[in-house]
Amino acid sequence: MKNILVSGASGIVGYGILKSLRMSKEKYHLIGTSIYEDSIAEAFCDLFIKTIPTSDDNYINWLISTIEKNKIDLIIPGIEIDMKVWNKNRETIQQTGVELLLNKSSLIELCTDKWKFYEYMEEHTISYSIKSSLVCDYENLVKNLGKTLLVKPRCGFGSQGIVKIEDEKTFNLSQKDIGTNLMVQEYVGSDDEEYSCSAFCDGEGSFISLMILKRKLSKDGFTEKALVVEDNSIYLAISDLCKHFKPLGPTNFQFRKCSNNELKLLEINPRISSSTSIRSAFGFNESIMSVEFFLDKRKLKKQITKKGRAIRYTEDFIFYE
Repeated sequence: MKNILVSGASGIVGYGILKSLRMSKEKYHLIGTSIYEDSIAEAFCDLFIKTIPTSDDNYINWLISTIEKNKIDLIIPGIEIDMKVWNKNRETIQQTGVELLLNKSSLIELCTDKWKFYEYMEEHTISYSIKSSLVCDYENLVKNLGKTLLVKPRCGFGSQGIVKIEDEKTFNLSQKDIGTNLMVQEYVGSDDEEYSCSAFCDGEGSFISLMILKRKLSKDGFTEKALVVEDNSIYLAISDLCKHFKPLGPTNFQFRKCSNNELKLLEINPRISSSTSIRSAFGFNESIMSVEFFLDKRKLKKQITKKGRAIRYTEDFIFYE
């Protein structure tokens, strides 16, 4: 039986991956890790291990020890910081013989800083980019980007920390951090035309399977409502982006569609995204595909998926003594 470790198992991505792996016909021994001992994580795994923070100087030694002790075959990051730290220490971790579910190192590094990613898109004249700036002057920004602005973290995730700016007073609250921690972006499209698209990519410039969700976000920045859609313009856009960036494995593309049907790329997340459990319910199970591709070295086929809509809601899980 394969031993698979999923980090960040107390979060929506982590337990979404674990739930998706449980849907496999093949039985896996699932190990979930989290810094939170009193979380939902152990409800979805066979073994729960409390971890030390990823920022701890001893974290990589702890991870390697855990991999060796539990004979882990594959590790999957369920939180952003783990993806970044594992990527920086990829060769050291691989010495244990474990497989890592990580995208291409160059793409992970590029997507870590949204400003650098924007500069790269502009330098290589890749369409779909959204006008952005590090200018701190409000009048100048309005002149060049429009009356409605977005201030967003350069290194944020899950749409967290993004502020919609419609007046100078609100802008001034963020002004001192623009350039270092924040960037300013043109406001494009509307909340009703946002798309979260996950593709399983072959690393050679194409993708094997794709699911497009038209979504609405929760106040926490994650997908709250989703509708499975087919959209040829998004399909072609992802085809173009894959040819350029050559992603490997699960890759999430987020778009907004403007009034003229022009697509704008919000970001690329080179990992499994927070809507993974929704996708799995419709037949696009990127977690199982990852095991088959990275661990079993199988040639994957296009997934047969269902149509429908999904709504996330809060429910209780009870641990009886």
